Amino acid sequence: MTIDKKTLHVALDERSYDIIAAPGVLSNAGDYFLPLLKTRRVIIVTDSNVGPLYLDRLGQSLADSGIVYDAVTLPAGEATKSMAHFEQLLEKILAMGIERGTTLIALGGGVIGDITGFAASTLLRGIDFIQVPTTLLSQVDSSVGGKTGINAKAGKNLIGAFHQPRLVLIDTESLNSLPKRELLAGYAEVVKYGLLGDADFFNWLEENGKKLIDGDQDVRREAILRSCAAKADVVAQDEREGGVRALLNLGHTFGHALEKECGYDGGLLHGEAVAIGMVMAFEYCAAQGLCPQEDVVRVKEHLLSLDMPVDLKALPCEGWTAELLMKHMLKDKKVKDGKVMFVLVRGIAQAYLSRDVEDGALQEYLDDLLTRSKS
Repeated sequence: MTIDKKTLHVALDERSYDIIAAPGVLSNAGDYFLPLLKTRRVIIVTDSNVGPLYLDRLGQSLADSGIVYDAVTLPAGEATKSMAHFEQLLEKILAMGIERGTTLIALGGGVIGDITGFAASTLLRGIDFIQVPTTLLSQVDSSVGGKTGINAKAGKNLIGAFHQPRLVLIDTESLNSLPKRELLAGYAEVVKYGLLGDADFFNWLEENGKKLIDGDQDVRREAILRSCAAKADVVAQDEREGGVRALLNLGHTFGHALEKECGYDGGLLHGEAVAIGMVMAFEYCAAQGLCPQEDVVRVKEHLLSLDMPVDLKALPCEGWTAELLMKHMLKDKKVKDGKVMFVLVRGIAQAYLSRDVEDGALQEYLDDLLTRSKS
């Protein structure tokens, strides 16, 4: 993996690609796309929030480079990652008359990137796609690594495929249009990379996190590139999540259970669930004597300093039980022989994988958590 001021290279042999992050690159997207296209025809997939903001700018850049495009606009929100919307997207794209040389462009956040990438993996048995992520969460996480998919009634991201993009183009100025809540939700994934194995990065975030949220472009670019570098390094080692890549799910097993119970209706954003889930992982490990309590406090204080959620008190958890949350966890993609793969921690930047979480210990922690949430 090589790094300069705005470019990372994800090394995956013939599936290798670049991540480019800089302010204003959306206006020159055609220049970046053209060398990668098999034909000068693309289809842009976006949503009802992002399209009005950036579709014309992207389209003009493509036209200036002699690239012909059509566009499909989906409803904004997590509910779009469904089988019904996926089928509609496929039919709309097929009706436009695509060829194997046609490239899909995902212009939007994680939902658009996931559903577009999955569509690209299935249409004509696989066509190219390019990620143009416009949210912090998608820029540092879902656009990198080739995981694509949709949600099922049984749980989140249970239907999908590994399908690497040809390019990830990140215009850091797109973060200027994000509501603060969405920005903070993405910041949870940034924090994750520090907590996994980079203590220096977490120290840097403690000093610079507020600057990132407040709009400092240099800080935003550095945080995005450092996060992408961390993920790209892991993906290069374990593209299809057979081992070390599962570390990237710190907080997600807990968080996905919370999302499932909240119903994917926007009441709990994915990044908010991850933030709470990471705190839960640290709290559980501290309760088992695996992690120092002072590290739990430090993680919570950093998130709270930016007004991020760290517990269940804002969630509609009346009627929730430890058994219910554990049932959701058993639907996780990483379950093997009935055992959930958890990302546990021995402290900040000391994450590790374990299938040895005892049901009794987990239930005791969740019971205590739910009791505290109602106090």
